[in-house]
Amino acid sequence: MLENVRFLRTILENNKNRNIYPDKKKSENFVKKLFHTLFTPNQNILTHLVFFKKDYEKLQQHLYDILIELNINDKESKTLTQIFFHKIPNIYQTLIIDADEILKSDPAATIIEEVFLSYPGFFATALYRIAHQLWIQKIPIIPRLITEYAHSKTGVDIHASAKIGKAFAIDHGTGIVIGSSTEIGNKVKIYQGVTLGAIYVDKKLANKKRHPTIEDRVTIYAGATVLGGETVIGHDSVLGGNVWVTKSIPPFSIVYQKSEIRMRNNSPFPDPINYMI
Repeated sequence: MLENVRFLRTILENNKNRNIYPDKKKSENFVKKLFHTLFTPNQNILTHLVFFKKDYEKLQQHLYDILIELNINDKESKTLTQIFFHKIPNIYQTLIIDADEILKSDPAATIIEEVFLSYPGFFATALYRIAHQLWIQKIPIIPRLITEYAHSKTGVDIHASAKIGKAFAIDHGTGIVIGSSTEIGNKVKIYQGVTLGAIYVDKKLANKKRHPTIEDRVTIYAGATVLGGETVIGHDSVLGGNVWVTKSIPPFSIVYQKSEIRMRNNSPFPDPINYMI
């Protein structure tokens, strides 16, 4: 019994001494509400601009409250909130370009509302772009909570500090990993299972570019892995499925893995060889 009391006292003291301990659920609710307000708003608030404006103002108050919980003072929290919402129109326009690119490039997409409502890649991209703006503003922890929320919902893991250009299209999405110092150009398309990562991990490299650069109009097919901070995939290139790239590729390249298919004939399989160890 005494050991339990000591253990609980240790947990209590450890958590008391934390300087920052934001409400994870509150951050998730904020970004979820912001996404739905921008792309799939409730029909009730669309009946009049006054209702829509009031809903938008609630979002601003929501972010302000989150910043206050981060021990950011009142004046700075208000300023950071104003800056963030001043950037939302640009983020929105970029995301419309992203959604249009998905609609144009995916034969299965019929209307843009389908992209807004049901494409996990678009949802992950939207939350990344929101988190990236917060990361630019040097707001701690919240950008990571937002991208991890997207990760949990879609299987797409994009670090908030990665730099991604316009007309970015993720197809299917599950299993994609985009590291913190990745740089991606415009009109890049990525399929499921792609990793844009580091060759090796070392805490000493925290401020170094460890992840690749993907130039404009590159397509990366399912299961491809591109590693290294000095690795550059030249513009207008195509990386085939399951390729492993650790060196730069010049523009207009096609990289693929040669597969060998062996067809057996109608003769029966040979008897297996039994090994005894």
